[in-house]
Amino acid sequence: MAAVGATAGRLLRLRAARAEGRWRRLRGAGLLRGLLQPASAGGDAAQRRQVAHFTFQPDPEPREYGKDRVFNTPLCEQGIVGFGIGIAVTGATAIAEIQFADYIFPAFDQIVNEAAKYRYRSGDLFNCGSLTIRSPWGCVGHGALYHSQSPEAFFAHCPGIKVVVPRSPFQAKGLLLSCIEDKNPCIFFEPKILYRAAVEQVPVEPYNIPLSQAEVIQEGNDVTLVAWGTQVHVIREVASMAQEKLGVSCEVIDLRTILPWDVDTVCKSVVKTGRLLISHEAPLTGGFASEISSTVQEECFLNLEAPISRVCGYDTPFPHIFEPFYIPDKWKCYDALRKMINY
Repeated sequence: MAAVGATAGRLLRLRAARAEGRWRRLRGAGLLRGLLQPASAGGDAAQRRQVAHFTFQPDPEPREYGKDRVFNTPLCEQGIVGFGIGIAVTGATAIAEIQFADYIFPAFDQIVNEAAKYRYRSGDLFNCGSLTIRSPWGCVGHGALYHSQSPEAFFAHCPGIKVVVPRSPFQAKGLLLSCIEDKNPCIFFEPKILYRAAVEQVPVEPYNIPLSQAEVIQEGNDVTLVAWGTQVHVIREVASMAQEKLGVSCEVIDLRTILPWDVDTVCKSVVKTGRLLISHEAPLTGGFASEISSTVQEECFLNLEAPISRVCGYDTPFPHIFEPFYIPDKWKCYDALRKMINY
């Protein structure tokens, strides 16, 4: 009986592996969407483009340029980025998409050792500056370990690339167009929770928002709050709570570009307020808040009225059912702000 049970178990595992293989092949070929998407009388004409990522909304057929310029690839992140680098080296504009930022790590070598160093190692004889890598980023409410990570700090340590994170649809379009037109390879992380949550009027015509230029969303005199992406909306709530409950005036800054970041805007604000709170979803240790904190401490030490505060994710893998306890929500940020004021 034990032998029969073991044989049956092997057969079941083999069948599951084959089914998983078929699922992956269908997904990689783009056929899975056709199977899961109900048929429509209007065909492709009935599809409406609402968000910019196929995981959250099916892509329409590329009409203007055709499938020779807009196409699916095998599900291989290293190959996607490597192919994008090769296209960019020829002088063409290349936009590579990684399905989730959590899966960008197989392409880490291509980004860090190839894309970032191409211009430097050739003495600017050739480069891949027309490459932009898009990827959904950050927590989404149910993403757990492999669909909620914020890996911007990994790339912030790498000279030669730019790293950008928008907070809203309007910001996303302007910053993405700036990344595409920039002469350096860019990584554009898109907060995935905003695909469904964000509603904003976005102009149809092209426009640009400068890279490496933080935005002061709200001026204040007592505390500087710095964040990027989804977390900007959290600290804006914190600023309102601080004004209402404590009578504290907060200056809110959206960093927007992680690398190279806008040191002048942040330091100018801290000189005025004397206090700084930085918040991001990524783990505390080695997060980009550490770099901001270190720089501000060096540049504004004599102006600080309290220790710099970092409110970030925990140094653990991103949890599933405990996500609400993991993320740096408004209550954690408010509590840290209150401690700074009472220091």
